[in-house]
Amino acid sequence: MISGLDGDAGDHAALLRALVPLLQGFYRRRMGDGEIDDLVQETLIAVHTRRGTYDRDRPFTAWLFSIARYKMVDHFRRGRRLVPIESLEGILVAEGFEESCLAQMDVDQLLEILPPKQARMIRATRIDGLSTVEAAERDGISESDVKVSVHRGLKSLITRIQGGRR
Repeated sequence: MISGLDGDAGDHAALLRALVPLLQGFYRRRMGDGEIDDLVQETLIAVHTRRGTYDRDRPFTAWLFSIARYKMVDHFRRGRRLVPIESLEGILVAEGFEESCLAQMDVDQLLEILPPKQARMIRATRIDGLSTVEAAERDGISESDVKVSVHRGLKSLITRIQGGRR
């Protein structure tokens, strides 16, 4: 996507071709096979025409699946069709995926403001679920260094989130 935005037409065309099976799978899980080709085409056109709205600092898939979900909702509205309750679960899962991606981006942005070692140790122990011992072994540092890095990093994040107030 990024090289396509930078003007590489070949990469942009390759991206659109690569998205076809991904979008087909997305729509196939949510609706009948007969309707997906039109939706895939509409989504590819939207990706192409709205590519300028893509934020390079955010995950591409969250942006893509937001477009796909809106295209599907528009399709249901045009047909004045209600979604069966079984299909609703699939849509909610997709919405949960988007929220999860956004939450992950928020965490990534917060960790970017920390020194690299503090960010790595918070990610290892608080996000990836490693123990202090495992994180220390993986990074080649002492357990106490892991604990201090996590403590200082979390303290810095709390201060930052609270707007510098303590």
